[in-house]
Amino acid sequence: MNRMYGIATDLYQLTMAAGYHAHHRTEKASFELFARRLPPNRSYLVIAGLEQAVEYLRNLRFSEEEIAFLQSLPVFAHVPRDFFAYLRDFRFSGDVWAMPEGTIAFAGEPFLRITAPLIEAQILETYLLATINFQTLIASKAARIVDAAQGKDIIEFGARRAHGMDAALYAARSAFIGGCIGTSNVEAAMRFGIPVYGTAAHSWIMSFEREANAFRAFHKIFPEHTTLLLDTYDTLAAAKLATEIGPSLRGVRLDSGDLCELSKQVRAILDQAGLQKTKIMVSGDLEEFKIAAMLAQGAPIDSFGVGTELSTSRDDPALGGVYKLVELNGQPKMKLSQDKATYPYCKQVWRQYADDGSFLGDTIGIANENPVDGEALLKPAMRNGELIAPLPSLAETQAYARQQLQRLPEIYKALKQPAAYPVRYSAELEGRRQALLKTVAKSKSQIN
Repeated sequence: MNRMYGIATDLYQLTMAAGYHAHHRTEKASFELFARRLPPNRSYLVIAGLEQAVEYLRNLRFSEEEIAFLQSLPVFAHVPRDFFAYLRDFRFSGDVWAMPEGTIAFAGEPFLRITAPLIEAQILETYLLATINFQTLIASKAARIVDAAQGKDIIEFGARRAHGMDAALYAARSAFIGGCIGTSNVEAAMRFGIPVYGTAAHSWIMSFEREANAFRAFHKIFPEHTTLLLDTYDTLAAAKLATEIGPSLRGVRLDSGDLCELSKQVRAILDQAGLQKTKIMVSGDLEEFKIAAMLAQGAPIDSFGVGTELSTSRDDPALGGVYKLVELNGQPKMKLSQDKATYPYCKQVWRQYADDGSFLGDTIGIANENPVDGEALLKPAMRNGELIAPLPSLAETQAYARQQLQRLPEIYKALKQPAAYPVRYSAELEGRRQALLKTVAKSKSQIN
């Protein structure tokens, strides 16, 4: 089924659009997407999802079928018919500034800014949030897991536990950006060029009368790619059987029990049989804390297959990114509601670096204010609805994310209670916001 981009949104985006259209609201608006706060035990995010966001913006249309459906809804009964004619010709014509995928970002910083006619900018909210929030969440979780693995390989195994196959697809993509070496998801491998990995399930072993027969049968068909699952019956007995394959055995996988202790015992069995090059993979409800603990205990594990905990970010499964109006027709806009107040104006984020190239701190300021020291992180991605330049390949994005993470000081990567990265607002932005607050307070006093 083809994606219906036009109605891939919440109803209130379209009722607002109809209202704006009826009242001839054509002024230019700027919205910014950011996260007010980070999940527990996180001090940073790895931005992901821009490629899919751009794909959406370039292909956003309303088909006749979608328009007919909207016209059938009672809520649109009194909407002027010319609104639906407007939808027939709808195209995104605005500008996009965004942090490139793989950029390290922090709470309060705009990841993406849209400037477009008000109706266009409003309709985009739901899709952009769903896309950027999810992929950024998973890329960030992957980065934590990869960091905990201390150079050991992480493979994304989460398709069967993801929230549907679309989620599984983009979880695999995001996990790759975050540092995983590959995925078990074949569709993700085909669509995105991600290396694909797989072994065999317990059912393969159980389908044979003897475990040794199952091992030999699998190796016969996949002689250069055999990784044998050992824990169907007796893990150590299976390890001894696996050694009969000989030095061509690529690897073995452990999926249950005391993975740390079993990995040590299996390594000894393999080494004694002369299979020093045979790798040990483990899987089974793994996450960053378990991986770090096993390695701290000297587990001789070469790679980890991580599924549910990664592809759902189970410890905190939703990133609370928001999409807020910051300028309208050139005038600053901000929310004042308790715990949800926002900063006005189109903004830029500048990153300062230490002498060794590591991140020192970030400054959020007004986009067109006097230059602030540091690197501007928001880059132009689209202008007048057109892509400015091709986006990087996924492999290039992964390499960029790796380089970014290497420049992030270790105190911000701690698995528990990491240090808070310094992010400040520029004096000019703070000053203008305070002036606006005084103006609002004065207006309220005059009304009262």
